[in-house]
Amino acid sequence: MLVNATKMLRDAKKGHYAIGHFNTNNLEWTKAILTTAQELNSPVIIGVSMGAAKYMGGYRVVAAMVREMDKGLGITVPVALHLDHGNYEAAKACIEAGFTSVMFDGSSLPFEENVAKTKEIVALAHEKGVSVEAEVGAIGGTEDGITADGEVADPEECRKIVDLGVDFLAAGIGNIHGIYPEGWTGLHIDVLEKINEATDYIPLVLHGGTGIPDNQIRDAIVNGVSKINVNTDCQLVFAEATIKYCAEGKADPTAANAAKGYDPRKLLKPGYEAIKAKVKEKMELFGSVNKA
Repeated sequence: MLVNATKMLRDAKKGHYAIGHFNTNNLEWTKAILTTAQELNSPVIIGVSMGAAKYMGGYRVVAAMVREMDKGLGITVPVALHLDHGNYEAAKACIEAGFTSVMFDGSSLPFEENVAKTKEIVALAHEKGVSVEAEVGAIGGTEDGITADGEVADPEECRKIVDLGVDFLAAGIGNIHGIYPEGWTGLHIDVLEKINEATDYIPLVLHGGTGIPDNQIRDAIVNGVSKINVNTDCQLVFAEATIKYCAEGKADPTAANAAKGYDPRKLLKPGYEAIKAKVKEKMELFGSVNKA
């Protein structure tokens, strides 16, 4: 069932576990995330970046796909459909399109502009029962054309953003989108502790969940992280499984035992199963299994 993300994240905060936010890029990904959440009785957040939404036909297409698949598959666990790293225009569009949660990422803007636009999005979203994530301290790497170096957020700025009424907050603590580079020094858990205290212990968000050692994930959850974003991990296993299938000749229509292996339902199935396995692995690590 589609809900906004506020209650599930508050429950996670109280219960000292985290909800997985898994980005989707197509129908197979969406189905893999939903069915795994149902099988594990776990709440889940399906995230969509601006680029992925454009690829899939727009925000209304994505909202319709997730909503109807949720109904068609008989999903009973809480599911939030969330805009990931949206700009001001995208956040407004998703609120109108039927998303249940949005992230307005104003971290690349001057701080006062981030405050002003976050305040506007909070008012628009809450009027329609949509939850809001904001960001302070840009997450490292590149996301939809925005590149940052893995900044460390100022706890005082975090407090000012939270005071606007946001429901959960992404704060940079040295985390990076994509594959972590050699020599990465790890998460700044000491800063996370200060942010957690400064923001009156609202749910915090850890972006760049791929490649962070498990012990640091657990430390982050202990210190206030209630939502962890995963995308690159799923991309990697999906690509690996699909490449392996093709390399084995199963998609070759001239192979002696091809059995129509080029049928997209067969071609994409190994990647679908790989995503299910990765989502299961992450839900178990985050502690959200049987928390629906």
